[in-house]
Amino acid sequence: MEIGSFIKLQRVKKGMTQEELAAGIVSMSYLSKIENLRTEASPEVVSMLCTRLGIELDSDKDITIKEKCERWFNMLFEVNDKEQIVEKFQELNELMTIVRSDSLMLFEIHKIRYFLVLGQYDNALEQINSLNEVSSSFDNNHLYYWYKFKGNYSFLNNEYNQAMKLFKLAEDKINQTHIPDSEVADLQYTIAVTHSKLINTLEVIEYSNKAIDIFQKEYNFIRCAQCHILLGISYRRIKMYEKAIKHYNLAKHLGELNKNNTVIQLTNQNLGYLYSAIGDSKEAIKHYLAAIDDESVGLNERLIAITNLIKEYYKAYNLEKALEVTEKAKELLNLAKNNVFYELYYYIVHSYIYAINEQYEQFTTLVIEDLIPYLKKHKDHGNLILFSNMLAKHFESVGKYKDSVKYYKLANLTYEEIVNL
Repeated sequence: MEIGSFIKLQRVKKGMTQEELAAGIVSMSYLSKIENLRTEASPEVVSMLCTRLGIELDSDKDITIKEKCERWFNMLFEVNDKEQIVEKFQELNELMTIVRSDSLMLFEIHKIRYFLVLGQYDNALEQINSLNEVSSSFDNNHLYYWYKFKGNYSFLNNEYNQAMKLFKLAEDKINQTHIPDSEVADLQYTIAVTHSKLINTLEVIEYSNKAIDIFQKEYNFIRCAQCHILLGISYRRIKMYEKAIKHYNLAKHLGELNKNNTVIQLTNQNLGYLYSAIGDSKEAIKHYLAAIDDESVGLNERLIAITNLIKEYYKAYNLEKALEVTEKAKELLNLAKNNVFYELYYYIVHSYIYAINEQYEQFTTLVIEDLIPYLKKHKDHGNLILFSNMLAKHFESVGKYKDSVKYYKLANLTYEEIVNL
């Protein structure tokens, strides 16, 4: 990292103006030239500027910092204890404030990923905005991670087209700098997931297979399993059900070999969805039940499974069982009150409770005023079609044909939007 870029980044981080940093050392215009790499400062000037910034120039410490950074960066891409990730971050952050390190810029860029891993989206955006001022000095290695992590942020905010643009910019940098194969595979997997959100099925298959090729060579079987799940989803969408089941079973097998319950139950989830799509309620319910009963799996995954199970029982007119499952769903909701996904599942579970109990006034109010706006905002096309159709059928059954047509139209327009993505 160029010393001028380093000085500029540290000044911005500490909230100092150029005038405050330059006073008594160099002119403001000369400092500007140093920061923007239009001139090289003497060692004496660099030393005085770093002293004012409270930074040590110690090459031995920088070697240690670089090694610690690489270990911490890797922690952000695997399933790790968040407490350990935070502990390592705090240690590095303290070192970075007192020692000049060539790893500083990468560390600052990886903070975006760090905040996203912790679910601190506002902090991630703040970090992106703070780095915009120095992004013109990024080299190709910096730009790769800059584009990728900004893409991660857009993806998590449901801005899938913007995320794809940024991921493709990152992909363009792969041949212009040294990126480890494992990192390339992670980007390819991320692009495949984004294509899946955009319903670009052929592209999902292409990028999933690219990622699998690398993950297999590195014996990273959990990541292989994740790719097989994506392939299963893609083949299910194009109604190649046997191929979809084959990939799901491969994913499940790899999950079992590695004793990874998250992968096993994610596979059960998707097998349940597949069997539901082909009208085999018995098999769908079997897989949803397997996903619900595993307490080692995350709350989000269990809530997805339990809401799908409610939908399946409701679709099969087994209202007694559906209502029984809503009671278990409410128990899970109580555990998930502080999670970002709580709102969605609250709306879905209570919509079904009202529908099953024929509390139609509460049902229509909740779906129209809360659930549908939420689904539109978060571009949840599948649930939007489902609940629009439920609402339309209810209005049709009570003779409110104008309202019925309105929501059938919403369901059809949403379906067309998916087709045209």
